[in-house]
Amino acid sequence: LEAAHLVGVEAFAALEIATGQVTAALKPKHRHQEFLAFLKQIERTYRGALDPETGKPVELHLVMDNYAAHKHKNVRDWLEANPRFKVHFTPTHASWMNLVEVWFGLVERQAVRRGVFKSVKDLNGKLRAYIEGWNKRAHPFVWTKTADQIFESLARVGTRTTGTGH
Repeated sequence: LEAAHLVGVEAFAALEIATGQVTAALKPKHRHQEFLAFLKQIERTYRGALDPETGKPVELHLVMDNYAAHKHKNVRDWLEANPRFKVHFTPTHASWMNLVEVWFGLVERQAVRRGVFKSVKDLNGKLRAYIEGWNKRAHPFVWTKTADQIFESLARVGTRTTGTGH
């Protein structure tokens, strides 16, 4: 779950890692109000999703950065009232750990870069078309590193940034 800023557009996206499907919203701003509306959209999208073994509603794990809108009191209150949403924050400067960031990179390279957009409405239309096309051919991403390799990389980053004053 993440948002990306494209000139005049805030794109919110939730990536279902098992299928590669994306639930997205395009908003003019990235404040807690827009983020809360996006959370409600996700809730509606997955309202009927049940665990096949237990028959209970599936837990929805949200991996996101520490942006202020994600921690606003209204958002925290909504998440508390919707306990199937489990929130995991990425460490500062580690957004690369969030798989939806890979998807945003694809959007930027395949739909936005070198594009000509006559207006924000035009950009929105092209983004919606990209998302629709993506979901028609969606597939899970395949990790190319093992968990141990990722943890080793994190340890190296931690060593390099410790004591830098950031």
